[in-house]
Amino acid sequence: MHTYRSTGTTRRLTTALLALGTAGALLLTGCGQSGQSSDSNKGDGRTADGFPAPAPDGPDGQNGEQRDDESRDIAPSPDHLSTFALDVDTASYGYARRTLEDGSLPDPSTVRPEEFINSFRQDYARPDGDGFSVTVDGARTKDDDWSLVRVGLATRAADDDRERPPAALTFVIDVSGSMSEPGRLDLAKDALGTMTDRLRDQDSVALVTFSDTAETVLPMTRLDDNRARIHDAVDSLEPADSTNLGAGVETGYETAVEGLRKGATNRVVLLSDALANTGDTDADTILERVAAERREHGITLFGVGVGSDYGDALMERLADKGDGHTTYVSTEKEAEEVFCEQLPRHVDLTAREAKAQVAFDPETVEEFRLIGYDNRQVADEDFRDDSVDGGEVGPGHTVTALYAVRTRSGTEAGHLATATVRWLDPDSRTPHEESEGIEASALHGDLWSTAPRGLQVAAAAAYFADALRRDDTRWTDLPAGPTLGELSSRVRELIRYREDKQLNDLSDAIEAARTLMD
Repeated sequence: MHTYRSTGTTRRLTTALLALGTAGALLLTGCGQSGQSSDSNKGDGRTADGFPAPAPDGPDGQNGEQRDDESRDIAPSPDHLSTFALDVDTASYGYARRTLEDGSLPDPSTVRPEEFINSFRQDYARPDGDGFSVTVDGARTKDDDWSLVRVGLATRAADDDRERPPAALTFVIDVSGSMSEPGRLDLAKDALGTMTDRLRDQDSVALVTFSDTAETVLPMTRLDDNRARIHDAVDSLEPADSTNLGAGVETGYETAVEGLRKGATNRVVLLSDALANTGDTDADTILERVAAERREHGITLFGVGVGSDYGDALMERLADKGDGHTTYVSTEKEAEEVFCEQLPRHVDLTAREAKAQVAFDPETVEEFRLIGYDNRQVADEDFRDDSVDGGEVGPGHTVTALYAVRTRSGTEAGHLATATVRWLDPDSRTPHEESEGIEASALHGDLWSTAPRGLQVAAAAAYFADALRRDDTRWTDLPAGPTLGELSSRVRELIRYREDKQLNDLSDAIEAARTLMD
């Protein structure tokens, strides 16, 4: 049995009293398995089913204080709320795989479990329109009273490419000396060239490069009859000197603003190893520029990381500030999939400022831990404060949050939790919510034998991330954690029932880590 920390009690108690004791606030009604939301409750901080309601609105226009890292680990009673901004990043897992392929273990600080988990397809039911569906399930582990609970959120399927709004894409390409390494700039040029042929006539592209300085190589240009011109601009890219990432970001956003198209999805796509070493290397200054343009013009940022040496933390922070997400590519096939398949299909947004809040029933749940999302935490009372930053999510995405949950000894029945997602309509900015609950009796009896395949895959990804950051003393081990050998066997068993390239890649990564850790 693993021991979990229960720190930050005073801070959490204050938050819990606010969440549980504010009468007359606008709260969601617990809806069991109905998946419907309501705007009324019993007025005592608990829903009609008797479990804690999501937190009330925070002060308008005020950002809530973020909890420190340790207070996020395990929520001691009576705080049974967990709130976080949605995140569809996957770069951490891609970079870990690349590092393992190169014969090294990833730095534990670059391992973000939620990005491992969200790298795998899930088959959640999808909503008909914009917004989210909510799925909650779970299974018991071999550790007494500990379970893994999965909260799955899904947006509608991506539109056919012909039906989406036009895109105005500003590509900001790192051409510093480090990008001359095979699998960096050459990979980007090939993918951009193929993407140019696949984008629609009404789409627009701009191209900015940066090394020691930044330059707009191509202003915002409609594809239409200009494909040859765009190909020439892409073909002209050559590696130069240092990495002035700040200049690249600033010029990229200036170019995007100059070419801003109303009625189109305006996005900056940053492709870099994110190793800033010239000019403005202060992350906070660069980040503020991204945040300011996002607030004023609604331009989102998509970060694509490359290279064996990669500034993972900076790229992730840039994407968070720019209301976007990150991925990592290391092969021509991966780059083509990102630029030619994912980017055109997912260029639209279906939800802005999306946050999730999970309310655990204190009569059933002793303690819990959200696995990952460490830098995406939101104060519980800010769940409905729409001025507090959430996440931006497009069509065709799924978001999975996995919790380690310890139920009260001997608990087999009773309400376990209700998950609620809140988002703003991408056009009207009207808020919407959707909820789903789970009973303790609905937990599958054993994670590896009776749980749904998708839950087992999410668990395998989480346990792998946990193993890779085990040397980071900020985190406690997950309950019932298998050895890497046992985990490898679990993944191979999943592959046995259905061939899956994603799982084959996971199996290879686990075996590489096992060899390096033995």
